Amino acid sequence: MFIGNAPCSWGINYPTGNAYTWQEYLDQVAASGYRGTELGPFGFLPKDKAVLGPELERRGLTLIGATHVHTFGDRASAPLLMATLRELAPLLKDLGARHLVIMDESNWYPEGQEGVLDRDGWNGLTATVREAQAVIEGEFGLKASFHPHIGTAVEFERQIDRLLEETEIDLCFDTGHHAFWGQDPLAYMEKVWGRIAYMHLKNVDAAVRQLVLDGKLSVAASYGAGVMAPLPDGAVDIQAVMRFLDARGFDGPIVVEQDIAENAAETPLQLAKRNYVYMQAIA
Repeated sequence: MFIGNAPCSWGINYPTGNAYTWQEYLDQVAASGYRGTELGPFGFLPKDKAVLGPELERRGLTLIGATHVHTFGDRASAPLLMATLRELAPLLKDLGARHLVIMDESNWYPEGQEGVLDRDGWNGLTATVREAQAVIEGEFGLKASFHPHIGTAVEFERQIDRLLEETEIDLCFDTGHHAFWGQDPLAYMEKVWGRIAYMHLKNVDAAVRQLVLDGKLSVAASYGAGVMAPLPDGAVDIQAVMRFLDARGFDGPIVVEQDIAENAAETPLQLAKRNYVYMQAIA
């Protein structure tokens, strides 16, 4: 199975203001062994295919797809999303990527009300998802997937179930975000197997997660505390996840994501290499 990585593993979550330039990121993701990368936040890597294409090629990298974050809880912002997708999708298609993942924006919600939507808000979210899927798949022929994420309106299994029931979009399934609240990733993967098109591999630190579950640490603070652990070290059995995917002949993208703790003893490059070696041993 083909395994890639993403700019977020280097702490790159926005187009600008990052600790690494786009050239440094591409150098390091290639040096760590991966042969595929996501696009990252739109605008971090060059938007010009004539620039980005050769830069990927000379490093031996393939563009896998993109994960685009948007305020799905804000129905009024839907036109902005469609305009962005119509700019983003051609770049992916021109460079050979076949997938575009969409995800709700956790930072849009007020503190203490993360992911809370009333009925109209939820209906607006699903309407925007349907419109986005129509643009991604109907206009550009890419595969659309939705990424459940902690702190958003789609994070718990009941919410994911509802999204799958009310829309036709498939999932980008993230093992770490699913396990964050103590949910069982493998059991849920079995349940919704026919609706998983894309995989993000993350792991969770059981001790930090427990602090959140006990109300002693906020979700926001848990990132800096290292709740997203390196793949070999966390509570999720990543080997079992990979065996599950292999047994079912999964042919979609598999992307490693590694959020960086504030006191991390390893650099993003060191973590990426360690995760890569671990994945190669089980892939």
